[in-house]
Amino acid sequence: MASIGVFDSGVGGLSILDEALQQLPSYDYIYFADSANAPYGEKSAQWIATRSLQICNYLSEAGCDAIVVACNTATAEAIAAIRSELNIPIIGVEPGIKPAAMQTQNRVVGVLATEATLKSDKFNALLATLPEDCQFIKQAGAGLVPLIEAGQIDTPEMHALLRNHLRPMQEQGADTLVLGCTHYPFLKKIIRGIVGDSITLIDTSDAVVRQLARQLNQREIVAPLKEHPSTLRLLSTANADTLQAMAKRLLHSDLSKLRIETKTVQTE
Repeated sequence: MASIGVFDSGVGGLSILDEALQQLPSYDYIYFADSANAPYGEKSAQWIATRSLQICNYLSEAGCDAIVVACNTATAEAIAAIRSELNIPIIGVEPGIKPAAMQTQNRVVGVLATEATLKSDKFNALLATLPEDCQFIKQAGAGLVPLIEAGQIDTPEMHALLRNHLRPMQEQGADTLVLGCTHYPFLKKIIRGIVGDSITLIDTSDAVVRQLARQLNQREIVAPLKEHPSTLRLLSTANADTLQAMAKRLLHSDLSKLRIETKTVQTE
């Protein structure tokens, strides 16, 4: 049975999983949340690279035919090493600064991402390829991921933190905002309430899954017709029951149509 792995430091990659379940519903999925070690954005580049490769090896050994590294920070620090190690499609995610540069009208773009992503060589190499007339206002979203992981999304603390992070972009007139972490799409409604309708939000979930579909087609990794529902395995290094509760809360996909298995795992 064709199986796709989706890996993130925590629940952020559920935004990618949700899109995959809607675009590619016939596949089985394994979602791996390394919640015991979240957030990755505050850890060293070496730690992120080593840990990300370790988890992707685990997913490969679990039978995954393709893996989405659904974490901007892990993609920035580890994607090259993972691809050199594993001979299966490895799809990464990166902040949508290129489409933002194409869409902005006033050439001022805000980028909300983790500290590690903003400092990474991969991000800055991509930034260097973009038009010089486009101003990018980079803002580390410190504190956002832990609140999302704790389920504290629509709270006064989250609203205050977001207002503080978004203020520099608003003050400098950004008309486009890149959500540079897979956790951040879950904050769209709150962000929209703060910035209004004048700012375009860039979320790359759809583009990532379309790239996954292209890779699956090229490798002829086809989900066969089957009589039984697809399986979604939810794995967490912290608490799989908590991960399942968050999935039910955050996903738009109808989980009742899936056979769900949960497991708390250790990969040390």
